[in-house]
Amino acid sequence: MNYQKELEKLIERLEREREVPKLLLHSCCAPCSSYVLEYLSNHFEITVFYYNPNIFPENEYTKRILEQQTLISDMRAKHPVSFLAGNYDRDRFFQIAEGLEHLREGGERCFKCYEFRLEEAAKIAKAAGFDYFTTTLSISPLKNADKLNEIGIKLADKYGVQYLQSDFKKKNGYKRSIELSSEYGLYRQDYCGCEYSFRDRQKQKEGR
Repeated sequence: MNYQKELEKLIERLEREREVPKLLLHSCCAPCSSYVLEYLSNHFEITVFYYNPNIFPENEYTKRILEQQTLISDMRAKHPVSFLAGNYDRDRFFQIAEGLEHLREGGERCFKCYEFRLEEAAKIAKAAGFDYFTTTLSISPLKNADKLNEIGIKLADKYGVQYLQSDFKKKNGYKRSIELSSEYGLYRQDYCGCEYSFRDRQKQKEGR
């Protein structure tokens, strides 16, 4: 499925009907959210949900959450953008990663992490009366958009709140996020965030 085309069809309908739905946008970091906010804030009233207990170490988590809040305050948006922080549930992340620590980034451990964070977003979206929920994760060339949408649609059915199908790397979304990161002076990390991606990144550096 072309998730970008599905999103464009929805946006066209919203514009025709002059609707501005409420969207809970799970964000992994400020750089990835930059283009997504620029794009979607023209059509949705957005709450950025920062829920990333996978991030390691804690000072990295603090750096990323502050950067996210700064970006929201600095960006211009047609419709309101607000911020919501989730808990830093490190133990819960380690529980879902148990037995998968040895896997390389992009496999089953990552898929469980996608679902772990998206499920929390789905629960909050339902409880707070949002029209949609989605995630910025698909903007990364390293993230599996098919899997993200598969998980999102499953959770939408489970919790009774619509998932905004998307693949934000399309239409030069990732390229635009790099441009916006430069424009706003954002800190761009060089690893996904978890202890295991940090480990793999360090090995790559040592290999050079």
